[in-house]
Amino acid sequence: MGAPDPRTLEALGLAEAPRDHPLSYPGAWPEESGLLDGDRLLPLTRLVHEDRVPVVAVGSNACPGQLRHKMAEFEVSGTIPMVKARVAGIGVGVSAHVSLMGYVSASPFHAPSAVSELFVTWLDSDQLDVIDRSEGVSSATGAYDRAWLPSSDIRIELESGERLPGAYVYVNRRGVLHDGAAVPRAHLGERALLVSLLAESPRLRELFGRTPEEFCARARFDRALCARGTLLFAEERLTMASGLEGYV
Repeated sequence: MGAPDPRTLEALGLAEAPRDHPLSYPGAWPEESGLLDGDRLLPLTRLVHEDRVPVVAVGSNACPGQLRHKMAEFEVSGTIPMVKARVAGIGVGVSAHVSLMGYVSASPFHAPSAVSELFVTWLDSDQLDVIDRSEGVSSATGAYDRAWLPSSDIRIELESGERLPGAYVYVNRRGVLHDGAAVPRAHLGERALLVSLLAESPRLRELFGRTPEEFCARARFDRALCARGTLLFAEERLTMASGLEGYV
């Protein structure tokens, strides 16, 4: 019997999907660029893929387990290049909505002085359609729009030092949550985020309980409750524009 394959997502600790485990959001990201091929992450032979669409992942779309989950849901196959990049001009904030998956997800915001270590996923047309659908781009009630970030405003530099002419990113339609001082709140992981949000808002605790576990369990697949939580963010004036709306 041969040795276990060290390139499987399970072996690399990248298999868990936040869609199945909300408190793990945004999920485990790879340590290096790679080619997602089913349940394996393989070495990349090149970083730029002109025949595909570059999309900057700021949340769980940089988690191979989550990408595998989304593609399987729509029965779409094929490989996905995932390339590490330094992105200057955006920060990773907190979406001003409660996801039906049971978590409060990440969303980018305009931050001219920020430099973020993120992943660029290179998607073919079918894969891009899956991600668009998962983010609600084509739905009137969806959470996100897909926006093009030109290199004149947002610098995206690959590991090779090559700069992209631009890339897409998903921008939350309701904006992002702020930190109480008109500054976007950073998304530092789901558990820590929910602990702080629940501690700050009695009304949120009434809806979702006192612990992150209760929050996720109550929110998961409860469309009406998620909508109520999203509305509550706005009612308590916790939201602000991301500054990226003009790129949609």
